[in-house]
Amino acid sequence: MENQPVIQGVIAKNCQPEGCREAVRQQINAVQRSSFANAPAKNILILGASSGFGLATRIVANFGLLANTLNLSFEKPPSEKGTGSAGWHNNQACQAFAEEQGLTSINKVGDAFSAEFRKEVREIIKEHFDGHIDLLIYSLATGGRPDPESGELIRSAIKPIDEPYQGYTLDLEHEALQSVTLQPATPAEITDTVKVMGGEDWYNWVQELQEEHLLSNGFRTMAYSYIGPEITHAIYHHGTLGRAKQDLQQYTDRLNELLAIQGGGAWLVVCKALVTKASVFIPGFGPYLMALYKVMKQQGVHEGCIEQMIRLFSEKNALANPTTDDQRMIRLDDWELRGSVQGEVSELLQQATPENFRTLLDYDGVRQDFLNLNGFDLMSATE
Repeated sequence: MENQPVIQGVIAKNCQPEGCREAVRQQINAVQRSSFANAPAKNILILGASSGFGLATRIVANFGLLANTLNLSFEKPPSEKGTGSAGWHNNQACQAFAEEQGLTSINKVGDAFSAEFRKEVREIIKEHFDGHIDLLIYSLATGGRPDPESGELIRSAIKPIDEPYQGYTLDLEHEALQSVTLQPATPAEITDTVKVMGGEDWYNWVQELQEEHLLSNGFRTMAYSYIGPEITHAIYHHGTLGRAKQDLQQYTDRLNELLAIQGGGAWLVVCKALVTKASVFIPGFGPYLMALYKVMKQQGVHEGCIEQMIRLFSEKNALANPTTDDQRMIRLDDWELRGSVQGEVSELLQQATPENFRTLLDYDGVRQDFLNLNGFDLMSATE
């Protein structure tokens, strides 16, 4: 109960288990205050369900849509050496709260890229989910994956393409803005990043489940992505990450064609910028997050992961006739990209320096979200 956060760079080396439970409870409360139409998806498979958008999705699915969920993640359990990962405790809390309300929420921890793991997941679907799933959410975030053929580990590289990137990055350990210079990615690094973070694995998951006849008629699938405004494009949309997201979009179209035969479909969901376990690793992204938080809070349009997922399954009508743009993408970044928001964000970033960022931008809000991800600073609600 008394452990303090141990931060190394942008990684929390420990967590507060009771705080993780409290964070889950607060998200459940937010969902249960919202309203949802009767959901046609009763069995939902979520890849990457222990944190961020994936965790928020399983909470909406269980406690808003009253669906059964099978939740996959790769997390570390507690041991004599440490508290384990926050995601592990999020999993346990979600399952416990669901069981209290008579809901099915099964956790499966392992390597989602492993053929043996996939086989085990298929057996769970056959045994506990009536032999089919209605919706698959792809929310995996990882820095590496085994090559499907050779088994060798492929690593991603978050870098610009063609031109070097110079800017500031947020160091949470030292609570400072640090100057960063990134050289352009090599062709091999671009290829590897697309392999790790693109759409191939998502496609393989759906295809294998289809071949095993584990998809219901009208089956749908969605993957989460990010595009961002022009001010972030040098490190994101025009960099290796953006190239991977473009690949994800191409696989969305392929999956949509594959699933149309049985009355289903595939969509890419473009989320807003938030503090997640993945986003804190993006060099140069911290200052933008701090400026965005400040402006969106001032304008009354700030959302966390749970509010985004509530809007996906209510306002955006994700399970019926989704509201999309002209590229069939479901845009949850619509409030972020408003001209009134981006204009003020740009002005703030032009003024930000290593000396004034903590007062000029919403540093406290970003740091608070980072601590909350790991269960810290959340106990006041239950004490």
